Amino acid sequence: MELEYLPYTATTISVIGRCIFMYLIYRNKSANTLSLVFCMLSIISSSMWIYYSVNKGDKPMIVRSSTEITLLSISSMYIIRNKMRERREVLPA
Repeated sequence: MELEYLPYTATTISVIGRCIFMYLIYRNKSANTLSLVFCMLSIISSSMWIYYSVNKGDKPMIVRSSTEITLLSISSMYIIRNKMRERREVLPA
């Protein structure tokens, strides 16, 4: 097996994992604070990986980290929106 395919396979698996995470957040209409913290920490981590990967010229890792930041940002916005809706429903009218 050629090792040049390994990074792209790992990237594909990682993106699929994030899509599953996003689906579960959407299906459950999550407003979970821990999910939001996970998203934020992962965005910070991926940002660091992009910086490192750009300096090393590691294109698969740049693609993976960029895609992950995009997907996690969408997830974070969805969670925040759900938290705001939840809060509005609790507040007296």
